[in-house]
Amino acid sequence: MARFTLPRDLYFGDNSMEELKVLKGHKKAFVVTGGSSMKKNGFLQKLENVLKDAGLEVMLFEGVEPDPSVETVFRGAEAMRKFEPDVIVAIGGGSPIDAAKAMWVFYEHPEKTFDDIKDPFTMPKLRQKAIFVAVPSTSGTATEVTAFSVITDYSTKVKYPLADFEITPDIAVLDGTIAQTMPKTLTAHTGMDAMTHAIEAYVASARSDFSDPLALKAISMIYENLVDSYNGDKEARGKMHIAQCLAGMAFSNALLGIVHSLAHKVGAQYEVPHGCCNAIMLPFVIQFNSKVCMNRFADIARTMGLPGATDKQLTNSLVAAIRELNRKVGIAASYKEHGVPEELFKSTLDFVCENAVKDPCTGANPRACTVEDLKKVLTCSYYGEDVTF
Repeated sequence: MARFTLPRDLYFGDNSMEELKVLKGHKKAFVVTGGSSMKKNGFLQKLENVLKDAGLEVMLFEGVEPDPSVETVFRGAEAMRKFEPDVIVAIGGGSPIDAAKAMWVFYEHPEKTFDDIKDPFTMPKLRQKAIFVAVPSTSGTATEVTAFSVITDYSTKVKYPLADFEITPDIAVLDGTIAQTMPKTLTAHTGMDAMTHAIEAYVASARSDFSDPLALKAISMIYENLVDSYNGDKEARGKMHIAQCLAGMAFSNALLGIVHSLAHKVGAQYEVPHGCCNAIMLPFVIQFNSKVCMNRFADIARTMGLPGATDKQLTNSLVAAIRELNRKVGIAASYKEHGVPEELFKSTLDFVCENAVKDPCTGANPRACTVEDLKKVLTCSYYGEDVTF
């Protein structure tokens, strides 16, 4: 038996945050956010006003860092236990939303440890104390509709992708006005994160007839709109906010692959943003995985309108198109070109790949992988050399 899970309600369009008046009847909202951008642009105050107008008492938890830590999660959970909210609202990029998801678990189950939940689908039942609302500000992670949360253990420099349908939000709000405030580099990185989600979902071992059309639609929308969005086109920026959500719906149910397995480990070691890690890695993983699912990559290339008469030609066109897309949005073609020191790459290669092979995303990759396979793929992505096996 398979499963397909999404938030119960998704509100979208400009100023859709106002629809959170549906929370009327709840008592307390604990709002989690990141740095200063949501406050600076007025969205945090707008959210507070909507919640207060609906009759909720509001408490803010600000300052969640990029790549949120285990310590931040437990600090937030403790604050929740003192406030006792019946609604948790996370607003901002993937980091505050991911952090709030994990806080939610420890708010409702203070007896649990991080080790208790870091393996896939080991979460306890939630919604005994609160429901969860996600308001994303970036167009990439799609955590507002997914069963995932990425939390970093800085003591070991390992990112843990928590996975369980329990942490799929109850309500997602895709307010297009928020997405308009993203800077160019963030637009590029989050956009390529979304493209990676959609491509990996389409070839993942858990894909289905429900996830496939979402993945393909997301891919075509991202390919058509990312460059224009990067260059400031408002309509394209709005379409990217929808496309990344479609990609999230697909991968939350179909799962991902070794682009993400490696990126989860590389990001913490190299201090490269997650979406950038994915973008650099994606063409090399397509080459590696094409040995077992070239027909699926050919489907993607046809959807994008790329040239080629055979599956091989179409897959080559796909690799070339991803590389060109990266170039147009200012993303390097390799980790070396990005500026990762060769000494750092060599000294962490074994550690990264030994941990990546155990990452939950590896199990859904269409091609079975060993540590040596991952080392070859990562080496190719570091030096910018085609994967030929």
